[in-house]
Amino acid sequence: MKRARAVLAYLHLKFLKFALHIHINQPSKYVSQTGFVLRMATSNDSALIASMHARSWAAAYRGILPDTFLDKELADDRAAHWNTRFNELAGGAGEVFIAVVNDQPAGFVCVIAPDETGSVLVDNLHAMPEARGTGLGTAMLATASQWAADRGAKNMHLYVLEPNVAAIGFYESHGWRLAGREDDTMGGIDIIALRYTLPIG
Repeated sequence: MKRARAVLAYLHLKFLKFALHIHINQPSKYVSQTGFVLRMATSNDSALIASMHARSWAAAYRGILPDTFLDKELADDRAAHWNTRFNELAGGAGEVFIAVVNDQPAGFVCVIAPDETGSVLVDNLHAMPEARGTGLGTAMLATASQWAADRGAKNMHLYVLEPNVAAIGFYESHGWRLAGREDDTMGGIDIIALRYTLPIG
């Protein structure tokens, strides 16, 4: 049964990638797909993305990261991060897509150009709490996958905190597999980040 669900999830992701193929390379600002719209972000969206990022972390990491960090430091931390990130993304180093539902921002995904091994980093993928369970996360994964494929990538990889079982379950249900563990720090504490990978094609 678990394998059957994984196969169905894989086929659904392939379908979404096919639906995206026409749109994602177009110069148009908006990328449409079944039930959702994703637009390419610009540096003018930095504050919006930082706000969504902070809101997502505050919901997902409560009990994982210190309350002091989540309640008092997170907003400034994410604002500084995205100011820097957009500078790094200039010149084709990556892309950020903002998901829009009912004319409101509902999530975002950031992808980084293929590394020396041909793997694209899904740097962030966040659906707002009210959009979870709607298929938006799957749609954003499909966008990331098509973007990577169009740039000749062989694989994608991402990192998820070890205690974040909800995110781990989501990625594993879409075919991602554990590839390693790395020590890191976040919010002033030591954490373990799990590396997950997914072949493209």
